[in-house]
Amino acid sequence: MTTNTQGDESLIIVMQKDADAADVDHVVERLHDIGAEAHISVGRFRTVIGALGDRQVIQQLPWEAFPGVERAVPVLKPFKFVSRDFQQEDTVVDVGGTLIGGRRFAPIAGPCAVESREQLFASAEAVVKAGARVLRGDAFKPRTSPYSFQGLEEKGLELLAEAREEFGIPFVAEAVDPRDVELVSGYADIIRVGTRNMANFTLLSELGKQSRPVLLKRGLTATIEEWLNAAEYIYKEGNHDIILCERGIRTFETATRNTLDISAVPVIKGLSHLPIIVDPSHSGGRRDLVAPLTRIAVAAGADGFMIDVHPAPETALVDGAQAILPAEFATLMDDVRALCSVMGFEL
Repeated sequence: MTTNTQGDESLIIVMQKDADAADVDHVVERLHDIGAEAHISVGRFRTVIGALGDRQVIQQLPWEAFPGVERAVPVLKPFKFVSRDFQQEDTVVDVGGTLIGGRRFAPIAGPCAVESREQLFASAEAVVKAGARVLRGDAFKPRTSPYSFQGLEEKGLELLAEAREEFGIPFVAEAVDPRDVELVSGYADIIRVGTRNMANFTLLSELGKQSRPVLLKRGLTATIEEWLNAAEYIYKEGNHDIILCERGIRTFETATRNTLDISAVPVIKGLSHLPIIVDPSHSGGRRDLVAPLTRIAVAAGADGFMIDVHPAPETALVDGAQAILPAEFATLMDDVRALCSVMGFEL
């Protein structure tokens, strides 16, 4: 089917509570007849259909006269399907039994980069023992300097897969090139898009065509609207398991590596149904800031965090200044449990 999206119009068609599958199929078939895309979201109480296509053609049909249709609402935001207009209920991403979103809090921790089996396994054992639910560790590292450590590549992914089996924890790893998506998705439980690649639309579209959940970091200078539009690239290709990550943005301030935009958490919660986590390591860029920024993130309502933990930060090949020790992570997790209890999160 060739879809005509002239005008980039989106319409949210909300079905009645008692609408059946035949009613939904009727609407979808009619949308296809006029050359529009139909994206179906099945909620707890009702089904919502997102229509994307030619503005004039979509608007001329009397959707509210269709059997089972309660109302049809135009979506004016540039991001359509990741918006609250399309789906009121929070998206919950299932990563090997670990749920992220919908009041389930997900601690993600581990070394910024996989350097060796010894380093990775020491980190993994420590964070699992302290309560982490997902292991972080990158095999591909896009660096500002071409002479900096670029990662162990597939060997790093193999070590992460070995750690998953040893410690019973899923892992997230970054893909930096569309050509690497198939390789990384063959190993990782979540594929991460780093800040430098948030606007790599070819990569985002490719990630939307595969089945692994995607963790999308905010770009260094990206607005929230640009960030949600990046998520839209993934969502519209068919992959709806997207986790947003606020990791700090570039501002005039030099006291920290980046400026953590904690307001992004409640703003995203209002605009989108996607879960959002916070990266206190890359935002502050300093070991002493990780704990306070983490506590702030939990209090703001984030769905999780991603923290750099290294057994010997002074020897780290990447970002040692922001990595905390395993003992520090264990202490921090005690604070997180207490805050999650207050906030009503399931940890």
